[in-house]
Amino acid sequence: MVTSAPFAKRRVNPRFPFFADAEATLQDGTSVRTQLAEISCQGCYLGALAPIPVGTEFHLRIWHNITSCEIEAKVIYLHSGGGLGIFGMGVVFGKMSGKDRSVVDAWLYDLTATRAAASRYTPRN
Repeated sequence: MVTSAPFAKRRVNPRFPFFADAEATLQDGTSVRTQLAEISCQGCYLGALAPIPVGTEFHLRIWHNITSCEIEAKVIYLHSGGGLGIFGMGVVFGKMSGKDRSVVDAWLYDLTATRAAASRYTPRN
């Protein structure tokens, strides 16, 4: 999934490719299964079969390997499925507990270390 250029230019914090299962629970109790494609310290990019309208606030639970976190979130932009039936959503994080912040920070630490290690690797000819 590709993020929209105007939002990419306004980002302060880098996003990393990050594939995890998630579930959005809307204020009316509706549950939407989603998958993360990217994450940053302030938000993420979700893919889902059902779009969540821009401006919608919801409870987001993310599972990755053996860890999970729960975050209040809000959709800030939406991409249509382009005929493929999957909608992409840019999401900004809201309130989260210290424990959940630690989980997100640990994921980001691992992603940063992986990116740094990959950039240091140069194939030998």
